[in-house]
Amino acid sequence: MSAAMPGQYFSDFAAALRYWRGKRGHSQLRLATDSGISQRHLSFLESGRSQPSREMILKLGVALDIPLRERNVMLLAAGFAPAYQERKMDDPELRAVKQALDFMLAQQAPYPALVVDRLWNLVMSNEPANRFFKWLLGMPEDAPIPRDGSINVIKLTLAPDGLRPYLRNWEEVGADLLHWIQREAMSDGPGSEASTLLAELRALADLPGAGAEAAGLAPNLDRRALPFLPLTVRKDGVELNLFTTITTLGTPHDVTVHELRVEAFFPADEASAAWFRGR
Repeated sequence: MSAAMPGQYFSDFAAALRYWRGKRGHSQLRLATDSGISQRHLSFLESGRSQPSREMILKLGVALDIPLRERNVMLLAAGFAPAYQERKMDDPELRAVKQALDFMLAQQAPYPALVVDRLWNLVMSNEPANRFFKWLLGMPEDAPIPRDGSINVIKLTLAPDGLRPYLRNWEEVGADLLHWIQREAMSDGPGSEASTLLAELRALADLPGAGAEAAGLAPNLDRRALPFLPLTVRKDGVELNLFTTITTLGTPHDVTVHELRVEAFFPADEASAAWFRGR
């Protein structure tokens, strides 16, 4: 995916800066202090009376904890080239990252693990994950599972002809998954891919909102409840209780690497663990 064009999210840099300062809830004084510039200069940047340098934009991006992709958008809006590259996973420069991810996926066996991008498009998966999804979807054992980003894991989970029929608690899981994309949409500027995907997922899930309250799904805070949201799957007389962890890569300087997520599935009970070990 190529970097966003300047007018995709914001009319100019000043609009982008005002958006992100408001999104982070910073006053001009706080942002000026955190970024080491004068409040007067910051005010001029937000009004468009002053134009930022490339270094200033990068400094503000760090102070506001703006995602790398959106820092590139701000640079483009100000007339600068992007600072952060966005490589494909088969790029030779990402070979070490790919090897690390392959190692992590292999270590997760016999339990499933996936690598997804920030919008939960499938990038990599281990063999237990492949077998697990083929079993749920009734796919032949030798059928390939694309790992080119064409499969969106959340869409697959929420779709009536996907995994939803086999999820006993799909409403709770769906509300939780929508939170992830809502978080991405809130982190992006208006009109972003994440915002478009969120609208699609809301319609697909047939839930009135992205959050548990809006969907009428209050979290179970009973003391006897599990300390995590289980993913309860039932098919062919088999019931599996799972939970997942999400891992990100540290200190990324590449847009692709910054946006990768490793989702690992773990059994929530011994019966579920035995089923995966048996396969």
